[in-house]
Order: sequence, then structure tokens, then C-alpha cells
Amino acid sequence: MSLRINDTAPDFTAQTTQGPISFHEWIGDQWAVLFSHPKDFTPVCTTELGYMAKIEPEFTKRNAKLIGLSVDPVENHSKWAVDIEETQGARVNYPMIGDTDLAVAKLYNMLPADEAGTCEGRTPATNATVRSVFVIGPDKKIKLMLTYPMTTGRNFDEIVRVLDSIQLTVKHRVATPANWKQGDDIILTGAISNEEADQLFPGYKTVKPYLRTAAQPK
Repeated sequence: MSLRINDTAPDFTAQTTQGPISFHEWIGDQWAVLFSHPKDFTPVCTTELGYMAKIEPEFTKRNAKLIGLSVDPVENHSKWAVDIEETQGARVNYPMIGDTDLAVAKLYNMLPADEAGTCEGRTPATNATVRSVFVIGPDKKIKLMLTYPMTTGRNFDEIVRVLDSIQLTVKHRVATPANWKQGDDIILTGAISNEEADQLFPGYKTVKPYLRTAAQPK
């Protein structure tokens, strides 16, 4: 089954570097960012995990939790974490899922559902599509999905930016334009009538009848 934005994120149980979890229970009433890796001890992923470790406080400020996944055993993750801290200058404090039976990768459409076998004998190339990012809301719905090629490091500052946008738009029934960042003007959605906009966003601008802009609500 393919996944789409606003689908319920599939629940699962898994072993992690911080013990067993039940995913929905682990999310609780927070936001979650699940990001996956094709294999341990791979160069691009080493930089990604280290960078996420550095900016984890930015997610914490936004009531979001991080959780990584790699198609290798948890014991390998712990050894890899030593390399990550040594080379990237940051300790990984978020949990890492050991998806040795490929169950989570298949559940989240990162590998075909009929993919046979376990992590044994697999290479980064055979797991190339296990390089996705999922942003999941407290309602357990998928808000964002991104998949990157193996040779391109992910832009996790963009994930922070998107999280800001999602949280803002959920709260205020607005949208954000291209390349929006905190403090920029926002777009009023069709869910807000002109009369309501006069009350909520006094001084808003009508560029076109379908394009109305206003200062970002506080």
C-alpha cells in the first residue's frame, strides 16, 4: 500500500538503541521526524546523523522528536555512533531503529512489500531507497515525505523550515509561499473569508482574488 500525505503513519514495534518502542506510543502528543538510512558506516549518512545530532535542540523547541532508522542491527548503530561523534563532533542522543528484518522499510514503502530476506548480505545499493524523511504530527498523520538519492546529503535545515510552516499553518489556517521562512508574509487560504480576514489580519493585501497576503501571525 502506498503512503500519501495525511495518511495515518503506520504503527510498528521495533528495537532501537534506546530499547524497544511502539511507534505511536513513542510519538505521544508530540511531532516526530523519522529519517532512514540504507546501511551503517556509510559516508553521507554519517554526516547526516551528526548534523541532526547538532540541531536536535531546534526540533525540541518545536515539540518534535527525532528517530533514525538503518537497515542494520542496533549493536552496529551503537558502534557507528562512536564514529559519528568522532568525525562530526556531536553525540547522537535520539534513538536509532535497527530494521534488520526490513519490516519498517517495507511498511513505509521504502522497499517493496514483497522484498525477501533480512539485512544480511544487503548493500547500500540494494537499500538505496531507504533514504526517506517523514514528518508526523501528534495526530499520527504524515505531514511530509521526502526521499533523497544516496549521493546527495539531505538538507535538514529545510526540515526545520517545513516544520515551522506546518505548525504555523495548522494553527492559523494560512499557507506559506515559496521559500518562506520565519517572519515572512503568509498567504490567506480560501478557508478564511474576506470578512473574517478583516478581523484576523487587518491590513492584508489582495494581490489577486485568489492570492491574499498578510504579515505572519504571532
